[in-house]
Amino acid sequence: MRRVTLFVNGSPRNGKVVAVYGTLSDLLSVASSKLGIKATSVYNGKGGLIDDIALIRDDDVLFVCEGEPFIDPQTDGRAPEELTGSHTDWLTLNVGGRYFTTTRSTLVNKEPDSMLAHMFKDKDAWGNKQDPRGAFLIDRSPEYFEPILNYLRHGQLIVNDGINLLGVLEEARFFGIDSLIEHLEIAIKNSQPAEDHSPISRKEFVRFLLATPTKSELRCQGLNFSGADLSRLDLRYINFKMANLSRCNLAHANLCCANLERADLSGSVLDCANLQGVKMLCSNAEGASLKGCNFEDPSGLKANLEGANLKGVDMEGSQMTGINLRVATLKNAKLKNCNLRGATLAGTDLENCDLSGCDLQEANLRGSNVKGAIFEEMLTPLHMSQSVR
Repeated sequence: MRRVTLFVNGSPRNGKVVAVYGTLSDLLSVASSKLGIKATSVYNGKGGLIDDIALIRDDDVLFVCEGEPFIDPQTDGRAPEELTGSHTDWLTLNVGGRYFTTTRSTLVNKEPDSMLAHMFKDKDAWGNKQDPRGAFLIDRSPEYFEPILNYLRHGQLIVNDGINLLGVLEEARFFGIDSLIEHLEIAIKNSQPAEDHSPISRKEFVRFLLATPTKSELRCQGLNFSGADLSRLDLRYINFKMANLSRCNLAHANLCCANLERADLSGSVLDCANLQGVKMLCSNAEGASLKGCNFEDPSGLKANLEGANLKGVDMEGSQMTGINLRVATLKNAKLKNCNLRGATLAGTDLENCDLSGCDLQEANLRGSNVKGAIFEEMLTPLHMSQSVR
């Protein structure tokens, strides 16, 4: 029986004495177990590759590696500057269990103020933090470190598919590679998909409606429906707060108790729509058409259009009993033949508004601006108490 002393490639320390038997594969298996590596080849002390177990003699000193070239342990322990006279000596880094071989000049010259440069510009700067193979230990992610090392080699940012740029960016920040940080931030910004601001079509919205239970509130807050055809749809109780509904076709739609607060309805068509109990506070419906709409809820729930912009709207023939139009703007609006019984019009701007044929019984017009308003063919007389503060 022969016995030999095994060392990890390039290291004269922590050797293991083992018995030699069987084949070369058996020896590599024992070396892997004893040294804690995945042994693939064996060298003698002079760097000769041993490919037959018969070449091994008793008390030989052997060096086991994982596929890398032979490293002479006698030169590996000497100061690199003594060997080369410069900072171009080769180093092996163990980054998260993965080995990288590079030169000291690569780590130092490109970014002299980085953490890597401070770690390796002097031979003893990193102390004795080395694994049994003599590789410098760095507890970071190897897949994110590789693009950084390549950048230090050739100055170009190259990231393979499947590598998260955000992870590389965090590694660049950790190591202080300032010039790479800017490149990565630009690359991340360019990789983001462009924001889609295109309006939602009728087909898409109908799909949403069909997937939502009838008793559930559909949240459409802030969505863009500009120019969409939503006519004759059941839109009850839907939250359209701050949504863009400009130039939409909502004719004959059921908007009972819908929330249209601060929504943009400018230029939209809502003719004959059901607007019972609708909330349109501070909404913008300038130039919209609301002819023949029903705002009157038999249960007593009043539609609220307080502070709405209704300049130039056409609301002819609409049922608006008890509607709240307080401080709304109805300048140049058409309200012919509307039912405004008990409506709140306090502080409302009714300048040049056509109210001919309207029913304003018990309507509150206190503080409203009626300059140029038309009150012809009124169904009920307008009392002074309705307009005086």
